[in-house]
Amino acid sequence: MQRFYLIVGHVARLELLVPQGVKLVQLRIKDQPEAEVRRQIARARDICAVQGAQLVVNDFWRAALDLNCSFVHLGQEDMETADFAALRRAGVRFGLSTHDDAELERALSLDPAYVALGPVYPTLLKKMKWAPQGLDRVTDWKRRTGRVPLVAIGGLTPERAPGVLAAGADSLAVVTDVQQAEDPEARVRDWLKVCQ
Repeated sequence: MQRFYLIVGHVARLELLVPQGVKLVQLRIKDQPEAEVRRQIARARDICAVQGAQLVVNDFWRAALDLNCSFVHLGQEDMETADFAALRRAGVRFGLSTHDDAELERALSLDPAYVALGPVYPTLLKKMKWAPQGLDRVTDWKRRTGRVPLVAIGGLTPERAPGVLAAGADSLAVVTDVQQAEDPEARVRDWLKVCQ
């Protein structure tokens, strides 16, 4: 699994940043009508195909199936309604968010392509009901996930990356650090260097 996992909120951002060398990118669209969601997913799928990057569609698993995307990410709420049998039949891999022991157990029972743990550090992106998990939790989660790749998310910076990888994370999902950078393209290049 790629060590650097970029998460963007709009296909225009994906179009700008994937050509910097990103090989794993999640499109996380919020508060858009379905037609716009599908337009962005289709465009992102085509950009990633040209750039040799893996697109992960956040939440919209039905659109991902319809548009022949091969990877989705599901949060705990989305897991309630997702048709895992349909995803498996279509060969669509899925990553799952986890925050506590019960969620981890449930996620592992579904045989995911990866498990995400967060927030590792305090995060600015969204109000979280979970306290920062910390590096000890990353190490514990990796021990428990075994061969299933572990994605760390929440408050990550290039300076924190070596410690999170050393704690056991296989991949680092990054949102705010790139989103709020003065020069997002340069910041992505920094991340790619750190995650080599």
